[in-house]
Amino acid sequence: MISVVILTKNEEHDLPVCLASLGWCDDVHVLDSGSIDRTCEVARDYGARVSHHTFESFGKQRNYALDNLGIQFDWVLFLDADEVVTEQFQVAMMAAVTSADKEVAGFYCCWKMMLEGKWLKRCGNFPKWQFRLLRRGRARFIDFGHGQKEGETLGRIEYIAEPYLHYSFSKGWAQWIERHNKYSCQEAAARLYTPPTWRNVFSRHGSVRNPALKSWLSRVPGWPVLHFLQAYVFNLGFLEGTPGLIYCINTSYHEFLIQIKMREIRKGKYNLRLPEYENSAVKETLNYNKHRAPV
Repeated sequence: MISVVILTKNEEHDLPVCLASLGWCDDVHVLDSGSIDRTCEVARDYGARVSHHTFESFGKQRNYALDNLGIQFDWVLFLDADEVVTEQFQVAMMAAVTSADKEVAGFYCCWKMMLEGKWLKRCGNFPKWQFRLLRRGRARFIDFGHGQKEGETLGRIEYIAEPYLHYSFSKGWAQWIERHNKYSCQEAAARLYTPPTWRNVFSRHGSVRNPALKSWLSRVPGWPVLHFLQAYVFNLGFLEGTPGLIYCINTSYHEFLIQIKMREIRKGKYNLRLPEYENSAVKETLNYNKHRAPV
C-alpha cells in the first residue's frame, strides 16, 4: 500500500535502525548519492532496492526518485536514514491513506526530536511539519532553504498527528555543527530572497505559519537570543535537562549564523555563487512562492 524512499550518503551507522523499522513495507528504495562506506551493502542486506544518482539538492533528489525508481505503490513515504517509523506512526499512516478521498494529494508528517534518549518535545517546538507522504503523480518537491517543501500539488494536503522518531544528532555534535554551518548559507539566501508572504504568518496551519515566522523574525536584531528564550524558557525547555539546554544553545547558534550571513549578503561580502544556487534552488523557490495558491 505504501512504498518508502530513503535518501542516503554514508549512512551505514543510522540506516540499519531505519530499515529495521520498515518490516511492514514490501517496497523499500534506497537512493544513494555516492556513499563510500557500507551504506549500499547494508541496504541490500535488509532487502531494499538500491539505486544511485548524483546529489544536486533535496528537492531534485526526491523528484528523481518519484520519476525513476520504479515505485510499486500509489503512496510514497520519504524518510531520512536517521528517522525511524514507530508502530503507532505506521498504524496512523495506514489509516490516513486508507480513508483519504481522491482529493488528498498527501500528508504533512511530524517527528519526535530525540537526543540522548530523550524526546525534546518542549524545546524542539513540537510539532514541526514536513511534506513526507504523497500520492504518486499528485505532488512534486521544490528546494527551500537547505531542504525541500511541496511544490506543484494536485489536491489538498492533510496532516498525520502521530509522529515518527528523528535522531538528528546520532553522528555527534561536530558533524551536526559542520552540516548546519553549510545549511545556514542556504537558509540565509532563502530568507532574504524568497521569504514567505506576510499572509503566511497568520495561517492556522503550523506547516505554513512557522517557516514564515522564522523567516521574518530572523531580520529582527537579537533574534538568536529571542529564539533561545522562546525555546528554553517560555516553552519550558529547561524541564528537559542537559539535552534540552544543549539543543537550545546549538539551534540558537544556528539562527545566529543565518543572521550574520544574511548581513554579509546585504553588504555584498558573501558570494552567492554556491553549488546549491547554481542548480536553481532559489529560482525554483521564487517560482513556487509566485504561483502558490493563497493559504
